Amino acid sequence: MSASFLIDLRELGLDDARALLIHSGQTLPDPSDNATAYLQSVINKLGELSLKDPLTGLANRRYFQNVLMREIEMVARSGEQALLLMLDIDHFKNVNDSHGHPMGDVVLQAVAKALTACVRPMDTVARFGGEEFVIILPSCQGHYGQQVAERLREAVSALSIAMADGEQLKVTISIGGAYAPRWVRSTPELWLDRADIELYRAKSEGRNRVCIEPQQMLAVSAEEKNLLFGPLALDNPAWIESIANDSSTQASGAAASNLN
Repeated sequence: MSASFLIDLRELGLDDARALLIHSGQTLPDPSDNATAYLQSVINKLGELSLKDPLTGLANRRYFQNVLMREIEMVARSGEQALLLMLDIDHFKNVNDSHGHPMGDVVLQAVAKALTACVRPMDTVARFGGEEFVIILPSCQGHYGQQVAERLREAVSALSIAMADGEQLKVTISIGGAYAPRWVRSTPELWLDRADIELYRAKSEGRNRVCIEPQQMLAVSAEEKNLLFGPLALDNPAWIESIANDSSTQASGAAASNLN
């Protein structure tokens, strides 16, 4: 049994929603043509707006977290390589302190535009918070990730951002990266932590540089081993470590054979 409803847009109080969409540059159909289509358009565009950072136009943290989780599932199923990059604008506090927060916003917008121009359509660039950005690079084979990270760093360092007094402002970024463990259903927190460690290393080594965790055949932490093998080792926790030790022994033996 179906029912139809007549929509009176005047009773819905859409003025604030319409003003928000128009302010963000969205266009809406004429409500007098088709009230249902108009309402659906408002709903769809509000949904899109909720997943974007209002300042830079990049994906926001909510959208990024969803993509990150999907990519972890993909890597666990397919074993394809995926790289997570964390980027931070160097000495950004000095920009705000010396030139004001409006200038800081201009810098964030310029950096966001430069980052977007350096990646593929399939990649996800998001503002993580403050002056920090994140990028997910799926199907990231070989040295492609390192090349992309260096291209990002060079693109930002080449920016000349005009200030109100006619001077040009230069900024740099530091980048840390980590590959998702292949064939392992990890967690977003563990992957982010590993990329953040590399970002901290890039900062501590002088900034304006790229530090990416070396790729390993199977980069699995103790927590990730438990996520992968835990259900199989409930009655014998030492089994997890025995698997790891066997793998290490085989790897060492292979390395020794190669040296001989």
